[in-house]
Amino acid sequence: MTFSTADGISERALKWVTGQVHSEAVVLRARRLHGGVSSLVHEITLQVGSEETSLVLRQFDNAEWTQNEPDLPRHEAASLRRAGQAEGAPTPRVIAFDETGSECGLPAVLMSRLAGAVVLEPADQTAWLAGLAHALARIHAVDADDFPWAYAAYCDASTLDASWSAVHERWQEAAGIVLQGRPPFAKRFIHRDYHPTNVLWSGGEVSGIVDWPNGCIGPAGVDVGHCRVNLAQLHGVQAADEFLTLYQSYAGAAFTYDPYWDLVSLIDYAYWAPEVYPGWTALGMTGLTTELIVERLDRYLLSLLERYAKR
Repeated sequence: MTFSTADGISERALKWVTGQVHSEAVVLRARRLHGGVSSLVHEITLQVGSEETSLVLRQFDNAEWTQNEPDLPRHEAASLRRAGQAEGAPTPRVIAFDETGSECGLPAVLMSRLAGAVVLEPADQTAWLAGLAHALARIHAVDADDFPWAYAAYCDASTLDASWSAVHERWQEAAGIVLQGRPPFAKRFIHRDYHPTNVLWSGGEVSGIVDWPNGCIGPAGVDVGHCRVNLAQLHGVQAADEFLTLYQSYAGAAFTYDPYWDLVSLIDYAYWAPEVYPGWTALGMTGLTTELIVERLDRYLLSLLERYAKR
C-alpha cells in the first residue's frame, strides 16, 4: 500500500513505524485521526505474522511549536510514562519517539492505540462529568516530584484585549487579579491540556486520556480550570460548576480550590477573539456559534469574578 504526503504520512514515516515494531511488520492501512489541530495524528494498523495491531503516530508538523519546544517528542514520551502510573486513568503506552525527525521525517511519537471515542454530547451529562472529574483526580494523584517540566502560563494577562466582549472592562478586572501574582499551590503532575476532546470513552466509562506533550508539574487548578472553560463553552456555566463540585469530591483534601487558577485558564483560552474550536466540529459537535461562545465566556467570567469576590 502506498501513502502520499498529501495524506499527511510518508513512506519514510511508515518505514520508521514498522522498524520500531518488528522486522516483518507490514502496514495494512493508515487513517488520519481528527480532533486535534496542532499536529498530525494517524492510526496505523500493522500485521505481524498472523496478528494485527493498531498504533497511533503523532507527527509534530507545527514549525513554530517545534522551534519553541524542540524536545516535544521526548516531553510527550516522558509524560505518557509518568501518567501511566495513574490507577484507573488509562494512557497510551510509548513505543518509540524520534525527537528531531531525523528518522521519521518529522519529530514524532509512536504509541499504543486505546479503545474508545471522544464524547462531546453525552446522553447522561452528570455521569459524563463525573467520569471526567474522577479520571483527572487520579492523574493528579501520581507522584511526580522529579518531573523536569514545569507549568508556565500561555499568555501575558497584561496585554489582554477583550474588545470583542460586551463586558470588556470586567475582563481587564480579571487580568488585574491574575497579574497580582500566583497564590501558593501544591505541586501536582498535571496534563496541562485536559478537556473533553482528549478523553476517550467506551461502554460509558473513561477508556483513555490522550495528548500529553504538555504534561508538567504545576497546580491542579490549572487542569481543573482548563477543563472548566472548555465545558463552559460546550455546555454552559452550570456544567463547568458541576464538574468542579465532582472533582472536589474525588480529590478530597488533596485539592484546595482557588478561582485564581480558573481566571488564569480563562485568559489563556480567551486571549484571542473567541471562535468555535475546529476540533469540536471535526468530532461532530453541533449547535455552537461564535456568538454563543462569546456569550458563554462572558457569563463564565462573571461567575468567576463573583467567586473571587466571595473567596
